Amino acid sequence: MISVFDLFKIGVGPSSSHTVGPMVAAKRFRDELPVGTAHVTAEIFGSLAWTGKGHATDRALCLGLIGAVPATLEPDDVPALIARLAIEKAIETPDGGRATFDPDADLIFDFKTLLPRHTNAMRFRAYDGAGALTQERIFYSVGGGFVVEDGENEAPLGTAQVPYPFDCAADMLTVCARTGLDVAGVQMANECALRSRAEVEGGLDAIADAMFGCIERGLSMDGSLPGRLRVKRRAKAIREKLEADRGLNQRPPHEIMDWVSVFAIAVNEENAAGGRVVTAPTNGAAGIVPAVLRYARDFCPDVGPEQVRCFLLTAAAVGGLIKRNASISGAEVGCQGEVGSAASMAAAGLAAVLGASPEQIENAAEIAMEHHLGMTCDPIGGLVQIPCIERNAFGANKAIAAASLALRGDGIHNVSLDQVIETMRQTGADMQSKYKETSQGGLAVNVPEC
Repeated sequence: MISVFDLFKIGVGPSSSHTVGPMVAAKRFRDELPVGTAHVTAEIFGSLAWTGKGHATDRALCLGLIGAVPATLEPDDVPALIARLAIEKAIETPDGGRATFDPDADLIFDFKTLLPRHTNAMRFRAYDGAGALTQERIFYSVGGGFVVEDGENEAPLGTAQVPYPFDCAADMLTVCARTGLDVAGVQMANECALRSRAEVEGGLDAIADAMFGCIERGLSMDGSLPGRLRVKRRAKAIREKLEADRGLNQRPPHEIMDWVSVFAIAVNEENAAGGRVVTAPTNGAAGIVPAVLRYARDFCPDVGPEQVRCFLLTAAAVGGLIKRNASISGAEVGCQGEVGSAASMAAAGLAAVLGASPEQIENAAEIAMEHHLGMTCDPIGGLVQIPCIERNAFGANKAIAAASLALRGDGIHNVSLDQVIETMRQTGADMQSKYKETSQGGLAVNVPEC
């Protein structure tokens, strides 16, 4: 089983695969350095190299090597930590020693080599005082902050037997029919095989609080986002305009959808600024689930903490199916795997909160995923800004439309969620690499950087 806490991880921006994953890998390498290590190096390949600067991969690797953890790192502390490393050119090792590491010389971007397992590859090396190689380790950041080492399987959290395993959406519906549980109930029962119910509920509440907190921060910030594009933040100004319009006698019927858009934009502006976000299931698509969840809380009747948990559990069940059977990595299958997956998860969660049957939930997830098929990942300048921020707003609106359509039906439909997930996997395999988070095609080359 892929846990809700695997898919929803509190971390920092701007990218789960290019920032969070590399930080986790570097920290893991650092924590297991051989005694007497005197020097370390790091190399990054493929998509990590091509868009590493814009995605702050170099900064993330440095932070991991000095012992930082995404879930607890304070974004405001990052500049001082990076500046200190640039001066000292050394890291502390677990045995109490120090190993030299000069980011300018020892962090290598390899733009030509592709390692076989995944395009997001990293290689770390450790040397002793005589210059002899004592350890070499290769890691892959496979999307959503998940990291695997070369030679190991990508295993879900925990080894406990869950009561209701399901490997595909058809299995999920069969379990629901056999047990009488809804999708959230099935996911909750499986989560409780790994943790106590109190821990699961507390963790879900913490995730929701982090999502809502990120929206609020994003709605209060102005100025420009970091990077050479100098993209101006818009969420605060849009919020202020929407609040001003509340006093008017004539308000457009689509005003609620404008709120949904600004919720998503607020999150992804925070992500682009390197702020604290929740991977949902990735950082590049981090605004969709929070925006739709906020829509449910603020605009739908009788949505309290229990319904919020139901939303997240249902979304996680769908996200786990997508990750297991296709991918949530933009570098592997394009943005259909990020924004498409997030919209599918959000649609399922919203449908569940609004009283959908398991069949209607599966239909909502299918509709949202189907209409993101083929979406490319082509960030301008390698920054998670254009088109990523606006794309989250549209993904959130699509998720709501998908849930609404599913609720108007009876759950019977021609295309299954399993078929759409497999189509997404095949489409991603056929997609040229220049459209998969390399900034070598699409908008990234047709729009001049300002």
